[in-house]
Amino acid sequence: QVQLVESGGGLVQAGGSLRLSCEASGNIFKINAMTWYRQAPGEQLELVASFTRGGSTKYENSVKDRFTISRDNAKNTVYLQMNSLKPDDTAVYYCNADLQVSAHSRYGYWGQGTQVTVSS
Repeated sequence: QVQLVESGGGLVQAGGSLRLSCEASGNIFKINAMTWYRQAPGEQLELVASFTRGGSTKYENSVKDRFTISRDNAKNTVYLQMNSLKPDDTAVYYCNADLQVSAHSRYGYWGQGTQVTVSS
């Protein structure tokens, strides 16, 4: 059984910073990509940033100059450094892992979500 555990959310003032962490554990053969999504109340799920095994990164336009995604492959962990936070960044942030549990089995897994609240 694969588990993704997220942490680092909280309440901050506008202009502040947070760093989210997502650690994958369990029977993991290979992680191909890890991605951060977010969902604000009443809104659609939105891709925030992704990091592939080859080192390629992708950012949503509204965060690309403020957020940075990084990986620690040895720890099976992905981070999201969020600077210059705005009230519009308020959402539940979810981690997703595209991984293999064997050489011939590949799935996507989701973390439980962590709340980020940015006050004015």
